[in-house]
Amino acid sequence: MKRWYIRNRKVNYQQMAEQFQISQVVSRLLINRGINNKHLIESFINPVMDKMHPPTKMKDIEAAVYMIKDKIREKKKIRIVGDYDVDGVISTYILYQSLIKCGAYVDYAIPHRMKDGYGINKDIIHQSKQDGVDTIITCDNGISAIEPIQYAKELGLTVIVTDHHDIPFVEEEEGKRQFIRSAADAIINPKQKECTYPFKQLCGAGVVFKLIQYLYQSMGIKEEEAYPLLEFVGIATVCDVVDLIDENRIFVKQGLAMMNQTENKGLRALIKETGLEDKVISTYHLGFIIGPCINASGRLDSARKGVELLLSETKEKAQELAKELYELNQERKEMTQEGVEKAIEKIEKTEIKKDKVFVIYLSELHESLAGIVAGRIKEIYHVPTIVLTDSEEGIKGSGRSIDGYNMFEELLKCKHLLSKFGGHPMAAGLSLQVENMEPLRQTLNKLTELTEEDRIPKITLDMQLPLDSINYDFIQDVHTLEPFGKGNPKPLFGEKKIKVVRGMILGQKKNVLKLKLRSPRDQFFDGIYFGSIEEFEKVIVEKYGVSELEKLYQGSNNNIYLDLVFYPGINQYNGNISIQLFIEDFR
Repeated sequence: MKRWYIRNRKVNYQQMAEQFQISQVVSRLLINRGINNKHLIESFINPVMDKMHPPTKMKDIEAAVYMIKDKIREKKKIRIVGDYDVDGVISTYILYQSLIKCGAYVDYAIPHRMKDGYGINKDIIHQSKQDGVDTIITCDNGISAIEPIQYAKELGLTVIVTDHHDIPFVEEEEGKRQFIRSAADAIINPKQKECTYPFKQLCGAGVVFKLIQYLYQSMGIKEEEAYPLLEFVGIATVCDVVDLIDENRIFVKQGLAMMNQTENKGLRALIKETGLEDKVISTYHLGFIIGPCINASGRLDSARKGVELLLSETKEKAQELAKELYELNQERKEMTQEGVEKAIEKIEKTEIKKDKVFVIYLSELHESLAGIVAGRIKEIYHVPTIVLTDSEEGIKGSGRSIDGYNMFEELLKCKHLLSKFGGHPMAAGLSLQVENMEPLRQTLNKLTELTEEDRIPKITLDMQLPLDSINYDFIQDVHTLEPFGKGNPKPLFGEKKIKVVRGMILGQKKNVLKLKLRSPRDQFFDGIYFGSIEEFEKVIVEKYGVSELEKLYQGSNNNIYLDLVFYPGINQYNGNISIQLFIEDFR
């Protein structure tokens, strides 16, 4: 059973509503999301291009543009070094296309997940030198590549880093952290302490876009010519799971509008291949359908195929690559499900189940899937989870965490057991020798301060909402907050003692529960629940008995009342429009 909380922040919502000409409900939803100053509120309500921050506020961006212009003028060879996830693929694509537009002599390289690992390395740098490359520009990586970049400088290469990841540090005595800067000629990353850029939560493609904005300005190209790139920046922003506020909201809102009318042959082919051709593309489609297909190439093959898809010049080539990426993603899904099942079996049959932090070793799992499997296990058990598997250099894996458990900081306490690690509070990657696996598990569990209370899943409601307050205008008001995602989650409302008139089980797999609900003023609403029907029936039987559950399914008079957490939406079916509550939880 989940624990329910209601956000309750003391703000004059009426005054805020009048100042920004929005409803009090929208005012409350914005405050609940930490959107509480004039710029954030205005850019959220009206996410247009002129609400973006000037790129010149980004540290080193002017120096980087000056260097790039010189290299273009001198016909020096530039190599972009990207990353193998969606953000890295998109960053590589938009930087490559933009430099070509500026007349650069440029190509790109993306590390192979299995052979190279994450980010730029000495082999890529050595090969670049062999290929006559003069300048390397990283995107979505490079901030931590201290030794490889030093090697590049020793070879006489110019290096420009564009990245958004946390700044590396060494821990000195008494836990004091000394942040490290590589020998790169320019480092563009808003998270640098000295960087005055006002928005720190850009993804890699967002950082690259700011570079392109300023490069175009400096080369006399109209800034508006960079705006079509937002279609791609929006994909990366959603898939990299950064907060959808400030500039990120502008990128996604504008990008979705463009993507729904995209002229990019690769994207059009992928949209068709995934069955989205007649649908309005949303953040859900980006995060769970389109993004994973682009990601699949970097997980099971080469991420270059993702870039090649977006660069496709013919419909035939685009269709071929889209089909290949779709099939790779289907294979990835099957492998993931198999990994999840094996992880569950290991938890249930061993002493791991008693742990507060799961460390699970799956020797045959494809190493690129460790993070996905860890995430699924974390969701099922609500326990911080690290999944490890065999790699060429010992054991390698990924972790996913829950609120209240800073995975990076906890791994930092175990650094003596690890060959390498990195990450942030909610996710981490690590490698270690096989003999350190069990000591890692024991140490993490010994040191953790997690309690049983922390392991109870929590749902935070935006406000209590009587059913009789819900109408089409209210729903339209709430929908102005779209697109939803990290930092701007779908609003959740709750109400107590809702009369349930009838229940029906729907769907080909009989896995959807539809409830007919009645308000105190005798209005009727449909509620849809996609969770465990078995759990629902168990709760009803325990409270009301089997006979009342049978009456519910028969549509007979019953005595069933439920507290519900829900999101109000619109259902359109066969030309009919009605209000529908998407039920998140019940009790």
